[in-house]
Amino acid sequence: MAMTLDSVDLAADPALGGEQLEWTDEWDWTPIAQEQERSLSGALLVQQGSKLYGRPITLKSNGGAWFTLATVRSLEVLRDIPGRVMPLQLPDGRTFSVIFDHSNGAPLKAKPLWRSVEPDQWPYEIELSLLTVAPPEAP
Repeated sequence: MAMTLDSVDLAADPALGGEQLEWTDEWDWTPIAQEQERSLSGALLVQQGSKLYGRPITLKSNGGAWFTLATVRSLEVLRDIPGRVMPLQLPDGRTFSVIFDHSNGAPLKAKPLWRSVEPDQWPYEIELSLLTVAPPEAP
């Protein structure tokens, strides 16, 4: 199964290595929110509940996951639409509704591995910072 963000295929270009993006913070999140405080008597008061959305998803090039400038430009178009909710399909079949996470700097980072005469031929490593949100309501 392919990895896609909205209409953009996130499978690395096979001519440039063909590896997958890696979800680097997949295990750094907990679905439980918890607050603790002390009462005047010294008792511990704990409130907790399930988080519905807001899970960070950071996808990074890992090794041979290199992309063309055309893919970077397609991701720029999506990044520049405020509040756009997009489907993210992972290779294992899981899907999430996501937005770009602009809260910690640039949500799309692209770095050429090397430069040549033709910029369209440069391979790029990319990093995407996404955040899960509620799926859009059906029309």
